[in-house]
Amino acid sequence: MIAADWCRTMARYNAWQNDSLYGAADALDDAARRADRGAFFGSIHGTLAHLLWGDSLWLHRFTGSPAPDVATIAESARWVSDWRDLCHRRTDLDARLMAWTDGMADADLDGDLTWRSVVLGRDLSRPRRVLAMHVFNHQTHHRGQVHAMLTAAGARPADTDLILMPSLG
Repeated sequence: MIAADWCRTMARYNAWQNDSLYGAADALDDAARRADRGAFFGSIHGTLAHLLWGDSLWLHRFTGSPAPDVATIAESARWVSDWRDLCHRRTDLDARLMAWTDGMADADLDGDLTWRSVVLGRDLSRPRRVLAMHVFNHQTHHRGQVHAMLTAAGARPADTDLILMPSLG
């Protein structure tokens, strides 16, 4: 099962990949970022806003940091409408995710985490290790969608291979 070191690596990987995707998306105009490209959250912008929302929500559950002011998954794609604001919030959240994992000990992943699921309308309790894996898996899933949409739009994000991350060396 995972350990705190794995979470630290994944938090750095998340920030590295977001830097690449946001840089590539910044080269597009707003209309291209907002064009419906058939993804679950429609557009590049919508998918990035959903991912920011999801990361913020999970960090809230793990640390008690402020929760997003939008409650539902359906609303998450419209959570942050301004591109520059979305970029700024992403950079800030990536720093907070790294700070969370930097301060993490293996024992912090022990036990269960209980939260109220708005989607299911009930309390859920799951192992913290599994939920930490979910956070990073969710990021990778949606970043893959954004990478594909960016490539289709003619933008060139960097490679996504973890082994190419500069801070691994």
